[in-house]
Amino acid sequence: MKTSRLKIAIQKSGRLNEDTLKILKECGISIENGSDQLKASASNFPVEVLFLRNSDIPQYLSDGVADIAIIGENTLIEKKPELEVLEYLGFSKCRLSIAFPKGEKYEGIKSLNGKKIATSYSNTLKRYLEKNQVQAELHEISGSVEIAPNIGLADAICDLVSSGSTLFKNGLTEQEVILTSQACLAVSPAISDENQQILDKLLFRLRSVLKARKSKYILLNAPNNKIEAISKILPVLKSPTVLPLAEEGWSSIHSVIDKDKFWEVIDELKENGAEGILIVPIEKMVL
Repeated sequence: MKTSRLKIAIQKSGRLNEDTLKILKECGISIENGSDQLKASASNFPVEVLFLRNSDIPQYLSDGVADIAIIGENTLIEKKPELEVLEYLGFSKCRLSIAFPKGEKYEGIKSLNGKKIATSYSNTLKRYLEKNQVQAELHEISGSVEIAPNIGLADAICDLVSSGSTLFKNGLTEQEVILTSQACLAVSPAISDENQQILDKLLFRLRSVLKARKSKYILLNAPNNKIEAISKILPVLKSPTVLPLAEEGWSSIHSVIDKDKFWEVIDELKENGAEGILIVPIEKMVL
């Protein structure tokens, strides 16, 4: 009897490909593939990876060729906005923005009326303009969108922005953010019951990894009369672990803190008598 395998579509090459393989590895799933392979299987988990062109992935997902995909939310919204997102993954962050030539007067979204806009995201841009009752001419191109105003092809562009350095180099200024995006895990509406069970196991691992990425393990020493106050500052787990020290009247407190609130928590702990604070990365976090 043939063993069922969850088919996951990912970008064939590029940064999103690298980050996807990294997070799968952190989930205990190692994928070995050569540079020209379009398909590879994991030896230790029932999953088969399809390496596809980024823009083709939403259609493969919609048709049920792939069960799930790790893809930029921006691509999903542009191609198949009706597909369900199960999890946001926190990497490959960017934004889809409208940019004008530097120095050109911009007075809000209505400044786009009557303008020519070059973009690779015509569906998303069209919906945005219709929502804001703006009439503009869209010029759909793929690649090198930033050069369009410089060669007279368009008055403005709509493209992905990460750091903004590419816009700066081409004399453009970001004026309007249409959407923010990051890598996400999307699911096919045609996924089978068998593969849904495999997906549930993968999601459990994935969420453990994501939780660990957002957290830090903390160890500290504190006088016993400060334990209650310090415990209230460390709310990530149900309750911190408290162990007596050799020095009478003191204890070691172990817990987890949110990485994004790290310095706020440290300052508050010190104000409440914490000493010898040690912060340790967490590899996995199962709740």
